[in-house]
Amino acid sequence: MATQKICILGGSGFVGSHLTARLVEQGKQVTIATRRRERAKHLLPLPGVEVVEADIHDPQALKSLFAGQDAVINLVGILHGNRKAYEHNHAELPRKIVSACHAAGIFRLLHMSALGADVNSPSLYQRTKADGEAIVRAAEKTHHLHTTIFRPSVIFGPGDSFLNLFARLLKLAPIVPLASGNTRFQPVYVGDVVRAFAQSLDDPATYGQTYSLCGPQVYSLAELVQLTARTLGLKRSVIPLGQPASYLFAALMELKPGRKLMTRDNYYAALKDNVCPEGFPTLFGSATPLEAVIGYLKQADPRCQYGRFRQLARR
Repeated sequence: MATQKICILGGSGFVGSHLTARLVEQGKQVTIATRRRERAKHLLPLPGVEVVEADIHDPQALKSLFAGQDAVINLVGILHGNRKAYEHNHAELPRKIVSACHAAGIFRLLHMSALGADVNSPSLYQRTKADGEAIVRAAEKTHHLHTTIFRPSVIFGPGDSFLNLFARLLKLAPIVPLASGNTRFQPVYVGDVVRAFAQSLDDPATYGQTYSLCGPQVYSLAELVQLTARTLGLKRSVIPLGQPASYLFAALMELKPGRKLMTRDNYYAALKDNVCPEGFPTLFGSATPLEAVIGYLKQADPRCQYGRFRQLARR
């Protein structure tokens, strides 16, 4: 029987919004769990979407959310935080999700990890992501869950917080000193990521599998920033910093109040290239080149990404 009712944790964010739209197009019923309903207001007009305010870290709340669902998708992750926050979101939450799935009689779980997840990484982000993967994999045997894990490289697309961040920075200064500028990435299009999630839902061939998701081309971080500048018609000097200067820059940014541009943990993660030589899994089709869609950076209004959602709501 095809999966019809899906609960998404982290569904109001960048990837979650695109995935919800994709699932709605396929006629699925989607429940979005969020602490504040306001965060998911752009998804409310979509047919078959229910937004529920809940504390997803509360085991009882998870059991209630999962009742009557056919599958659960976990997209929760944080880029910045201390040890407690990383462990809370990347390891403890997957453990609670697995238990709640078992209690609710759910046998399908898709889990978003990250390329570079490694228990031996110097980065807490990557170590705790690896811990979460291990918990989900173990659930195949301990809780008879059919799980699939995805490990994307950095994700780009309308509404992203990656290239759009550099676009904003490039508009502020003619010279851009870039920490970890020589680290190589293989960015993947959000549309390809959500296609992989959606296609795997009802495909038994993906049960118990882990997939790395990367785009078709490798770039250094400096090359990505230069490409962003050219797309915006800006002439900018991008200067990659060496490791000592990158560490100092990250340490200084960590002291900045509010949203962090970079932290020392991000620096540690960037010590290793974020690429997957095997390329995009052929099971899910071909990957979209960055140059084919990077024009989204020129949209003056970030809310333009929601045009597709409004069209779906009127179908």
